[in-house]
Amino acid sequence: MKVEEKLALNKYAPATQAHITVNKGLCADCDLRPCVYGCPADCFILKEDHVSFSYEGCLECGSCRIICPKGALQWAYPQGGFGICLQYG
Repeated sequence: MKVEEKLALNKYAPATQAHITVNKGLCADCDLRPCVYGCPADCFILKEDHVSFSYEGCLECGSCRIICPKGALQWAYPQGGFGICLQYG
């Protein structure tokens, strides 16, 4: 089974607001943008030379926190009962 197929099996309870915010000032100085390539759920997208984050579908794995060389991501877990609920795969 491919990663994309496994991700489609996850159950989510949509949160009302993003639990990760991107500091665009710090992010603008980053040439590598590892969050775009390292997020297993593809939540980070490069648009018009800046990174945007879409929290829907986030696995809350913390990969982005670890690989961000600038510390440009502010993380707060979603409110209880929201975000990823169960992994079937």
